[in-house]
Amino acid sequence: MASNKTLELRDISDADLQDQLKESTSSLQKMTFDHTVNGIENPLQLRTVRRDVARIKTEIRRRELEALPQEELAKRDNIRRRRRKK
Repeated sequence: MASNKTLELRDISDADLQDQLKESTSSLQKMTFDHTVNGIENPLQLRTVRRDVARIKTEIRRRELEALPQEELAKRDNIRRRRRKK
């Protein structure tokens, strides 16, 4: 079952997703630096921001795969299938 945040991301435009990704990534880097130097009040915020970045990247990738032509998807599936056999 998709979480509420994931469902919200599906309604956002591509440009807004890219903006959110930039903001979240920069905030994660800043929080990580601050936590390393001084320690932050709530270290669990790192986890939530990191997961938000992952959700955004996943949605962007899902949209990229939907936009691929059928031939490219078949080729990609064949490559994945060969890798799995090894």
